Amino acid sequence: MSDDADQRVRSGQSWREFCDRLKAAGDPIFADAAPGDALSRAEGTRYLSRLLRAALETFVEFADPMAPVLRRAVHETVKMGADNPDNWYENAPLHGDYEYRLHGSRGTVPYLSIATQVGHYGQGGGMPPAGFLEAKDLVIGSDGRIEIVLSRERRPGNWLPIATGYGTLIIRQTFGDRRRETRAELVLERLGGPASPHPLTAAAIDAGLASAGSLVGACAMIFPGWADGFRSHRNLLPRFDPDLSRMFGGDPNIAYYHSYWELGADEALVIETPVPDCDYWNFQLNNYWMESLDYRYHRISINGSSAKLRPDGSVRVVVAHRDPGGGVENWLDTAGHAFGTMCWRWVRAKDNPEPATRVVRVSDLER
Repeated sequence: MSDDADQRVRSGQSWREFCDRLKAAGDPIFADAAPGDALSRAEGTRYLSRLLRAALETFVEFADPMAPVLRRAVHETVKMGADNPDNWYENAPLHGDYEYRLHGSRGTVPYLSIATQVGHYGQGGGMPPAGFLEAKDLVIGSDGRIEIVLSRERRPGNWLPIATGYGTLIIRQTFGDRRRETRAELVLERLGGPASPHPLTAAAIDAGLASAGSLVGACAMIFPGWADGFRSHRNLLPRFDPDLSRMFGGDPNIAYYHSYWELGADEALVIETPVPDCDYWNFQLNNYWMESLDYRYHRISINGSSAKLRPDGSVRVVVAHRDPGGGVENWLDTAGHAFGTMCWRWVRAKDNPEPATRVVRVSDLER
């Protein structure tokens, strides 16, 4: 196998196959079934470039589980799968042959989850869960510090199982109000040896490029495929399949409501729901490729800290192309998009109501 990888890298075959995978990854973006307007195609092309950036960093630069590095693969300018604007995501590679220590300060974010998955995003298919912890499961020191051992065999104290072979660590920190909350500061280290990576080999480059190409191709196919399916319940918010969510790294404590929205120039989408007892909730707007809209410059999401509730504890959210003004609260900006996808989340809710939706003219909004 090593000799084969040596030959593939030396001849340039690894690189050529990688480039071929990237070329093929664009097929779902430019297919007749995908939106054909200039904005969607431009965002789709950018989406491919963002996926490539994340894939190369994940599988070429930071792929070695001997020296894992917690890093943000998804953030303000790399987005996928309805990324939550309130989240601070971190990932790292793992392997069942090693044990790890995750440690640091808890911070004050209202929700912190730590999950291990089987395999990784570049292998194609799903990523079944291996282990899961959230802050409420942890023994936390009086100084606010936490320490977790990650291993195949159970260990005393805070312990998170990992699977045989390659795996992935996924950390989600969810803010309610970034102005008042501090995130957990965590460090991951391998136990029982020096924290240095393997020397670079042809086999590592061959495998890394293959995984990177597979990630770009899979994400370019899977999430637009979901978006196309969401069109069947346009402007509604049904519950997303929990089993499918978990297979792709979704948090088991979150009830997701994914869908597709589309509004005319003078229309508004009104979403109303009771708010159950829960750790956190949010709603967000995405483009067709399931990237969150640019929350750095537009108000495209809302949560339990930023929303204004009604006297009975329920909430009404209004999506429209322009601010309706006149006392209409909880308005979200479509950021120049006529359509896209959307997501509602309930986190650790006692019950999970399906939000009710209706489309009205902006001039008919209740004020």
